[in-house]
Amino acid sequence: MKILKRILLIIGIIVAAVLLTALFVSNEFSLTKEVLINKSRQEVFNYAKLIKNQEQYSVWVMKDPNIKIEYTGTDGTVGAKSAWVSKDKNVGVGEQEIIELKDGESIKTEIRFKEPFEGTNHAVTKLEDAGNGQTKVISAFSGKSTYPMNIMNLFMNSFVGNDMQTNLNNMKANLEK
Repeated sequence: MKILKRILLIIGIIVAAVLLTALFVSNEFSLTKEVLINKSRQEVFNYAKLIKNQEQYSVWVMKDPNIKIEYTGTDGTVGAKSAWVSKDKNVGVGEQEIIELKDGESIKTEIRFKEPFEGTNHAVTKLEDAGNGQTKVISAFSGKSTYPMNIMNLFMNSFVGNDMQTNLNNMKANLEK
């Protein structure tokens, strides 16, 4: 009985510590990654604005060979959407919609996750001339988490950052072929 009480006490202390820590963690998160691509800004923009091209560079799309994706609207324009369903818990269920385009400069999408967790986040891809026919691609991902799930914001770079960088590296490889 003493062992059970100690185990419950330890679990209680751990839960309390996590909940207390979450009180001091921001509800908002933001990650930024970048890559230099040896193509013109317009060429990179024309590739990046097409949601369907994510099948060729997004690790999240490529994780599940059985993913089901439905595209609606005119790809590469405001209002175009992709909705996905995957049994892989790392991919889940959700949709992405282009909500803003600035020709040759930026693409903003809203990503609505449904499973395994619900949430709405934003992704922005910005393009800058880097000289010598090169383009600097800056990928930003941001959102909000409610208490106590905001504790996960401390680990967001580990969860998402590496994949964001891989996506950019894949895009670079595809465009520089």
